[in-house]
Amino acid sequence: MSSPKVVTAQAEDDVFAPLRHAPPNRPFVVAQLGQSLDGRIATATGESQWINHNCALDHLHGLRAHVDAVVVGVGTVLADDPRLNVRRVPGRSPARVVIDPSGRLPPGAKCLNDDGVARFVVRACEIPAPDGVETIHVPRGTDHFSPQTIVDALFARGLRRLLIEGGAMTVSSFIAARAVDRLHMLVAPVILGSGKPGVVLPPIAKLSDALRPVTRVHVLADGDVLFDCDLRSDKSRG
Repeated sequence: MSSPKVVTAQAEDDVFAPLRHAPPNRPFVVAQLGQSLDGRIATATGESQWINHNCALDHLHGLRAHVDAVVVGVGTVLADDPRLNVRRVPGRSPARVVIDPSGRLPPGAKCLNDDGVARFVVRACEIPAPDGVETIHVPRGTDHFSPQTIVDALFARGLRRLLIEGGAMTVSSFIAARAVDRLHMLVAPVILGSGKPGVVLPPIAKLSDALRPVTRVHVLADGDVLFDCDLRSDKSRG
């Protein structure tokens, strides 16, 4: 498996090794997010395609090729209608999972196309899923699903290595719940000045409470920068 133009061969091995050698007895979760230098994932009008350059997209497809399932929130599907398969690099496409609490997922969404991979929707409502799509019923909390409950439900179905691909609210909720092992932050050399923020976590009062993961930095061939953050090594967790 190779992702040309992304990073050097050694750096690529370092980036993907945690997924290739993920522990067999528990879930392993990677989240990814692409953003501007000032931490924006879209303009104030919602335009986001594309903040990052081609190498970042190659890297995203490489992540998809290394996992058992890719997970997105329904907002990402409504905004971008992604296919969520592997196209830009060699490799198989993973199962596709949409977190859709209230049944807003359009039945014609591209991620629901029957191309031979498993497809799931995570719901708290009783709205039936389209033909061939399995519904995972998860209890809903006061205002959202428990990310760890979703991870556990997917692991019970044999989906061990997971990619939380978007959007920013979904990625943020999984990080806040301490349900993410690695975060791949892809930063483009562009400043938007305003717009939709990337990672948003509950406020902290002291800098000592900030997340401080061990991080490796890789400059991609076309100028974007990959921050590979080991959230399980975060020093603030003690």
